[in-house]
Amino acid sequence: MNKTAIKFTIIAMVLVLIQAVVLDNVCLFNVAVPILFIYVIFKLPMTIGINSLLTISFLLGLTIDVFSNSYGMNSLCCTVAAMSRNGIFHLYMPRVDSMPDSVPSMRTMGRYTYLKYLSTMTLIYCTLIFAIEALTFFNVWLIIARIVASTALSLLLMLAVDSLTTRTNEKRL
Repeated sequence: MNKTAIKFTIIAMVLVLIQAVVLDNVCLFNVAVPILFIYVIFKLPMTIGINSLLTISFLLGLTIDVFSNSYGMNSLCCTVAAMSRNGIFHLYMPRVDSMPDSVPSMRTMGRYTYLKYLSTMTLIYCTLIFAIEALTFFNVWLIIARIVASTALSLLLMLAVDSLTTRTNEKRL
């Protein structure tokens, strides 16, 4: 295994452990649920094959499903987020050849573009997970509040992790 694979494996194990042990028990104001493990899917190199990406995403979601008793909801949402990742990335970065590194980051994409990419991907995941969890649109405003609050909280946590995992020669928040 190369250095990048080892790095992402360690980050994935740590984030899954944090999600399963700590963040699954946190719900701010009965609305915002922090979702941090999806950061791994968004940060995987863009050069990874679609089959590998979908397999990694599905297994990551399945691991969270096992810990949180959510019966495949996270697996489905992770797989859909992984499917939409390349399209969303190319929406914000039409010229991939200008990227010096294949891993999405503030250094390679720019601060504003990276923030748009992360927030869009997080919004897709949160919309899917809360729509599936509700299984009805009886209380639409509560679902929308949960989606927006969870997206914002998760985005803040992902930016904090991103700031901690960047190298010293990269820009930090």
